[in-house]
Amino acid sequence: MTDAHSDAIVFFGATGDLAYKQIFPALLGLVCDEGVSVPIVGVAKAGWTLEQLKARAKDSLDHIGRADPASVAKLLSLLRYVDGDYNDAQTFAMLKTAIGGANRPLHYLAIPPSLFGVVVSRLAAAGLSENARLVVEKPFGRDRASAAALNRILLAHFPEESIFRIDHFLGKEPVQNIVYTRFANSILEPLWNRYYIRDIQITMAESFGVQDRGAFYDSTGALLDVVQNHLLQVLANLMMDPPTGEDHEASRDQKAALLRAVRPLDAASIVRGQYRGYRSVPGVKPDSGVETFVALKLTVDSWRWAGVPVYIRTGKCLPATAVEVTVQFHAPPRPVFGEEASSVGHMRMRVSPDVCIAMGLKVKHPGDKMIGQPVELILSEQVASLTPPYQRLLGDAMRGDGELFSREDIVDAQWRIVEPVLKNPPPVVEYEPGTWGPEAAEELIGSYGPWRNPEPSA
Repeated sequence: MTDAHSDAIVFFGATGDLAYKQIFPALLGLVCDEGVSVPIVGVAKAGWTLEQLKARAKDSLDHIGRADPASVAKLLSLLRYVDGDYNDAQTFAMLKTAIGGANRPLHYLAIPPSLFGVVVSRLAAAGLSENARLVVEKPFGRDRASAAALNRILLAHFPEESIFRIDHFLGKEPVQNIVYTRFANSILEPLWNRYYIRDIQITMAESFGVQDRGAFYDSTGALLDVVQNHLLQVLANLMMDPPTGEDHEASRDQKAALLRAVRPLDAASIVRGQYRGYRSVPGVKPDSGVETFVALKLTVDSWRWAGVPVYIRTGKCLPATAVEVTVQFHAPPRPVFGEEASSVGHMRMRVSPDVCIAMGLKVKHPGDKMIGQPVELILSEQVASLTPPYQRLLGDAMRGDGELFSREDIVDAQWRIVEPVLKNPPPVVEYEPGTWGPEAAEELIGSYGPWRNPEPSA
């Protein structure tokens, strides 16, 4: 496989919701910002024509509010469409014609994982897998065994370096900023270990409920929806060792090593909650035991992180919508000014909806006495990048840059962490909407608490 730029884009599931909400805006960004000018072929079985696909694309782009008419026209001129059954070899013969003389196509499977095997085998049979790249959407299986089976299907027709497992969270500018801030500032590295760090908290809070996604959510739950993928990736960015080398694999090697060191969860290390009213959402089973909130304690069995607990929580119908990481430093070894030594020093990284990096310190309170007060110094505050995650990730895939994508061993390590509590989960505990989840979450964090609750965005 060459590192040459992909010379065609094929996206399966062209008439679906993901294409409407994410793929068309990402393609427009690639055309407008990066000068992409290759055949873009949508594939679906919907009985549509090319003109109907173009109308769908234009409607999608009209909703993003920043579409330049000339760029939209350019994108529409690049669009092609193949309508056919994924099980039919004729569909792939038509696709081969639609991409013209392209030799290095990028195939994007924006379809259910149950169809991956059919599509990749048909691509290979049609001669469309050679020198090609393959982008697949999460979920990567339902557990460790199904993820391994899915990987076997993909690897039967594409080499690992040509497979790009997309997790849009990794394409977010603030998530990348965690890694950059750590390794671009030498002042942090001496502190980034068990000798100085007391504990770590990661919170992903949403103030809204399941809304119209009841059927989907009731088959997934918070642990599979955001913890097994997004939040474990944030943990890896935050705690991995510095990459050694400059190739695309250097960073992923360190992420894989960190995740392999995380101890698998057990029932004593997790709290599952469900907001009152969830079971009345359309599509949700009346007796559903699916969690809309989860809090967990993770242990990293490595020299650097031995004895440093990591607390992760996420939930719906909480008081704020935000993603934040807080690294809490140890208290001084003894009091100097007659005050009780307390752990007030911290580093806070806000990932969304706004971006903020802050340091918490204790400073002297004005007056005659040597007493202190906690303050927080904002080190950096900026507007999030205008480059949408899907645009960034598709552009990277076209260039063959896999750094922001999940590798087979990383996916396996993530499933290894959560699998024990998937098989035998503790029961859910009901909590009131608008609160920070069940009381048991406070019991879980214990003396390392309280949880640091993100402030609502201004």
